[in-house]
Amino acid sequence: MVRALAGSRGLFCMLLYFALAVQTYRYVSGESFYGEYLHWTGKQSVRLLIAAMAVTPLRLLLPRAGWVKWLLRCRRVIGVAAFFYAAAHTIAYLQNQEGIENIVRAGLTFEILTGWLAFTVMFILAATSNDLSVRVLEGKWKALHRTVFFCAALALLHWILTAFNPMVAYLHLATFLALLVWRKVAHSKLNLT
Repeated sequence: MVRALAGSRGLFCMLLYFALAVQTYRYVSGESFYGEYLHWTGKQSVRLLIAAMAVTPLRLLLPRAGWVKWLLRCRRVIGVAAFFYAAAHTIAYLQNQEGIENIVRAGLTFEILTGWLAFTVMFILAATSNDLSVRVLEGKWKALHRTVFFCAALALLHWILTAFNPMVAYLHLATFLALLVWRKVAHSKLNLT
């Protein structure tokens, strides 16, 4: 039974959303402040994006590892959770703005525009992260979902440009770039053998 629970996608999903629910409750109840909540939801969204993108390189590196196979089965869950964290981030941002004029004006600045573009791509990816979309889009589904790399780059750029201290964002950027190199090397080795 413990093994079944440990391997449960449903339990994993609940844990992902439980953390968001707790932080959202803290924010709404006034226990945490706007900037803290905005930073936390954005950071967790990027971390989940990176985690979802790390699954393929891990699968290529450790093809027999059971935990990697489990992560592969949970990849869509992780990606959709990244979207919901970004949605919470966006909703908090919008609620803090004073009027549509301010939202539009800020949205035209590069640092905020990168966030809106990343969120738009995440929305499309989340909306098509289901079996029906895979069947309907056929081969185009995989190409569409490769835009996750563009989305992550935009989200990281948004974070770097809007952070008071972007050091943590730079560390995540380094992780993202290492992941891209690792993925390319793993695919090259796979194609050579």
